[in-house]
Amino acid sequence: MTGLLSLTTFAPILGVAAILILRVFGRPEDAKTVNTAKWIALVTTLATLALSVLLVLQFDASNPGFQFVEDAAWFAGLHYRMGVDGVSVLFVLLTAFLLPICIAASWRSIEKRVHEYLIAFLILETLVIGVFCALDIILFYVFFEFSLVPMFLIIGIWGGARRIYAAFKFFLYTLLGSILMLAAILAMINVAGTSSIPALMAYKFAPGLQTWLWLAFFASFAVKMPMWPVHTWLPDAHVEAPTAGSVILAGILLKMGGYGFMRFSLPMFPNASDFFSPLVFALSAIAIIYTSLVAFRQTDIKKLIAYSSVAHMGLVTMGIFSGNAQGEQGAIFQMISHGVISGALFLCVGVIYDRMHTRDMAFYGGLVNRMPWYGLVFLLFTMGNVGLPGTSGFVGEILAMTGVYQASTWTAIAAASGVILSAVYMLTMYRKVMWGELVNPKLSAITDLDAREVWIFLPLIISTLVLGVYPNFVFNLTQASVDQLATVYRAAIGG
Repeated sequence: MTGLLSLTTFAPILGVAAILILRVFGRPEDAKTVNTAKWIALVTTLATLALSVLLVLQFDASNPGFQFVEDAAWFAGLHYRMGVDGVSVLFVLLTAFLLPICIAASWRSIEKRVHEYLIAFLILETLVIGVFCALDIILFYVFFEFSLVPMFLIIGIWGGARRIYAAFKFFLYTLLGSILMLAAILAMINVAGTSSIPALMAYKFAPGLQTWLWLAFFASFAVKMPMWPVHTWLPDAHVEAPTAGSVILAGILLKMGGYGFMRFSLPMFPNASDFFSPLVFALSAIAIIYTSLVAFRQTDIKKLIAYSSVAHMGLVTMGIFSGNAQGEQGAIFQMISHGVISGALFLCVGVIYDRMHTRDMAFYGGLVNRMPWYGLVFLLFTMGNVGLPGTSGFVGEILAMTGVYQASTWTAIAAASGVILSAVYMLTMYRKVMWGELVNPKLSAITDLDAREVWIFLPLIISTLVLGVYPNFVFNLTQASVDQLATVYRAAIGG
């Protein structure tokens, strides 16, 4: 269907236009106007989700190449090129899946400048989907960089007490790495004579040039993942961001780094990727072990989950640079699974924060006595984060470790230790918050999940369990593209 990708990408902008019109011609602070704006945003994101589902249903899983390709002249010889393959199509679906949940989760918690808040999320959705669909490297860079702006505003305006510090730290860390990537992009266009991503994937860059280009792209994607030691912006951003901001940050924005490695580093710079893979393995192993130990010492529930995200992304980078199909498949699955489970965990924290306005573990204890259904939901996603068989977390971890084991035994052992450590800090956190008697008299009035919260968690619960018992939903779509990526990579490095 011609134009389906563009329609999916820019559908949220229609919601932005509708909210702007409502704001101009209505009374912005009127409760009815605000409620209408929320419904506009929710309906828009649901329509985008429907379009992304249609995209997946029409996707030919047997074709490893790019599909739904759109190509039109843009300016100065550049082209507006869009397309998806097995590596990117599910990230479009994941983005569209999480945005309605973010809007619903913000329904009662955001009270100031609601119109602007909704507009920021809708613009962010367009930009992130554009990142996964862009087939022109300049267009990719535009989407990639501009996605910083709405997230910067979401943290800086609607965040916590230290929101300005966290927002600027997030922006500067990610922007600094991207400046180096821009220089590399211009060098690639100058050498190859094209900005087309498929053409650049087929172009044979000189091994010496590959090294510098790989390092420049690595500077940007490593921060975005984030990898150790450039991960320090993430805990601050998560702690200060509103709940929905944390969901989209962990669920989607971190995945842009992993996607970048798979779209650019491996196919375009295979020799450099092979040369630097021991470095990536070492940094990933440190990230898994170090951030797991740091997570264990956290007293803020949200910061603990933020550090766990760094550890899980370490396993993703290991899988990507293993260079084999199992590792690549495991990395993609782990990113999809982590997007669902980590988003759900941040929503779980948001539930009790909205009621008690604190994330301190010492404040809680014995919540299961007052919130049994919440305790059950929180337990499911805690176990999914640990990697319990039957949940989606297990499939991604075991497959990624299988791929890593083929490339480096010691790295796989480090990855396995991370699984053990994640069980230690996640189950310790759950025990402190949920089990025992009520430790705080203030908790005696706390209420269990309401109907709106149940509907928010329901699709996340279904996704976690369905992907845990039937992972072929992902593998069937990604197999052809991943096999081609691994085959081309191994052939380029002589493996």
